[in-house]
Amino acid sequence: MNKDQVKGVGEQVKGKINETVGKATGDTSQELKGDVQQAAGQARKAWGDAKEDAKDEAKNEARKPH
Repeated sequence: MNKDQVKGVGEQVKGKINETVGKATGDTSQELKGDVQQAAGQARKAWGDAKEDAKDEAKNEARKPH
């Protein structure tokens, strides 16, 4: 797991907390902030996943006999 994956998941968790608190308190601004954080976290995790996939693919290519 790379840092983008970890930070992305962390951002998703923070966003979910903000969304939940916003819903519970009726604070639509905080709820929206949570939604935006979750989306940003998903994007960052997806970027990290793509980087990890590319790294794994490069390792697999290096192992193939030529």
